[in-house]
Amino acid sequence: MPKKKIKKSSDKSNNNIIFAFLATFLSIIGFIIALIAKRRDKYVMFYAKQSLIVFIASVIAGILAKTSLIFPIMGNIINLALNIIIFILWLLSWIYALSGEMKEVPIIGYLARSFKF
Repeated sequence: MPKKKIKKSSDKSNNNIIFAFLATFLSIIGFIIALIAKRRDKYVMFYAKQSLIVFIASVIAGILAKTSLIFPIMGNIINLALNIIIFILWLLSWIYALSGEMKEVPIIGYLARSFKF
């Protein structure tokens, strides 16, 4: 799925950018903090929801990676590939949160739109 720019944040204050970054950096804990502290801020919640999706994807990828280790060589390759993909998605969410624009994380970012908080 192509990378999709949603829109610029209407309030690009440093406080909101920092909260969005913390939501992505701290993963599920950051999501909970953002949900409690900045529930009404669209920019922060946009990245908090994406953080939740990246966390869920990492749990699923972790289960798949550990299950794939049944196969000696191929399992190690799958494990490494899934770990690299999840790390890249997590890193991209940091970069996008710091950009001041609302951008979806590739591959899984579109799933965040379905969450209503």
